[in-house]
Amino acid sequence: MNQSRVKVITLGAMCFALFMTNLDDTVMNVALPKIQISLDSGVSGLQWILNAYTLPAASLVLTSGALGDIYGRKRVFLAGLVIFTIASIVCGLAPNLGILIAGRTLQGIGAAALIPTSLSILTSTFPKPKEQAKAIGIWSAVSGLALVAGPVVGGLLVDSFGWQSIFFLNVPLGAIAFGISSRIVQEVINPKKQSLDLPGLVLSIIFLGSFIYALTEGNNGVWQSPLIGLLLTIAALSFLAFLFVESRSSHPMLPLTLFRNPTFSVVNFVSILVFFTIISLLFIFSLFLQQVQGYSAAAAGLRFLPMNAAFVIASLFSGWFAARLGWRFAITTGLILASIATLLFIQINADTEYGAILWSLVFSGFGSGLTLAPLVTVALNSAPSSKAGIASAVLNMSTRLGGVLGIAIQGTILTQWLTSDLKRSLMSWNLPYNLQERLIADALHGGARVPTDLPTNISLLTWNQAFGNAFVSGLHAAVLVASIALFVGAILILAFVPSTFNQSANHPSISKKRESQRG
Repeated sequence: MNQSRVKVITLGAMCFALFMTNLDDTVMNVALPKIQISLDSGVSGLQWILNAYTLPAASLVLTSGALGDIYGRKRVFLAGLVIFTIASIVCGLAPNLGILIAGRTLQGIGAAALIPTSLSILTSTFPKPKEQAKAIGIWSAVSGLALVAGPVVGGLLVDSFGWQSIFFLNVPLGAIAFGISSRIVQEVINPKKQSLDLPGLVLSIIFLGSFIYALTEGNNGVWQSPLIGLLLTIAALSFLAFLFVESRSSHPMLPLTLFRNPTFSVVNFVSILVFFTIISLLFIFSLFLQQVQGYSAAAAGLRFLPMNAAFVIASLFSGWFAARLGWRFAITTGLILASIATLLFIQINADTEYGAILWSLVFSGFGSGLTLAPLVTVALNSAPSSKAGIASAVLNMSTRLGGVLGIAIQGTILTQWLTSDLKRSLMSWNLPYNLQERLIADALHGGARVPTDLPTNISLLTWNQAFGNAFVSGLHAAVLVASIALFVGAILILAFVPSTFNQSANHPSISKKRESQRG
């Protein structure tokens, strides 16, 4: 088989695996109501169905990157495929909530192995800058494609075949990806002799696990609890210990020298800001469309199609755009476009027509898509090629942290503003304090659903208007924070990312070739 065909098939296999993991993320929210009924789960159980995936996926991503560099990226990728596929079968057959959560935990472990190794395999398969930019653009577009397909496919599967079908869908997808990858994808191992950094591995898991757990529980309104204080203390101490161990290790899992390059450091930080915005806006607007404007889950998912389609188109276009106009220009343009589009959402009110926000959604998606692929390319090429696995793992960890921070911080902002605004309405109605507290609790758990103990002198229309206005006040605060985050990212890119990225420092063969040409 010729090399060009190997490259195309490898790209397809990596995208196939990425689509599978990302599709699983997007279809879960559609399936949660039926899972709740089927397994008799409370709200906390539903939260753990999501958290059980996020915690290992974020905590183990650095480990999988290091293991890929040591034992082979193909090996770790195939292991991740097997774990994810088996875990999907466990989830689909789960007779109770506990087994489903255990299966989701296994899925998170598999995803932690799949995503960074698939990206590092692409960088070694496509070493030329222009080819690599196009490949990563396609790889990034697949993320958007999963966002486009997820709500629609998930809604159809859940309604037609039950919630189990969203997990069983992964079985043929995983088998196909494994069959292609095991035969076609070429193995890449770091030529330098390395050992597994066990102390760093353990400390990184403790730090990320405790930190993400604290953020997740804090989002439920228990920031003042002793548990959160203990978790944050553990996270801080383990992080300091991790830095100490890594700085003195002869074979660190996370070479801190990577962050001596300001471009690598800044790009990872900006990736956190971008995913902070993307994930939080998807979360908030999904609630807005369903709880405030009354759309079904499937109908709400369809209304994200223009934004997600724009994301895919921009991702495909971004490699060409960056190669001709420069990485800095491409990333900054995308960030500023997304920032302005996000800021325009501050004009929304409870009964705003979908058509009035359509173009803001489209430009927000396009700006994000224009940003992500060049960010990935610059991050990986600002690290030594021998550390591509760990560099991609760090980048993936950054994106997941951004998503977790987005849900935790923006969810808290939304909740606090909604509660404050709704409390003012309830006080103006001269309701007893204990009734006010019950109504607010019902609103936070059931959205616009009419509380069972709503006084007869308060009409359904009055209640819905009060809830809608309170929700929108929280939405306005959240989109303002998101817009500022993107604008800060644009400033950092202008300051620290070169206009045209020079890869010779990280690819000695290129450097030597240029030196011989000069001679």
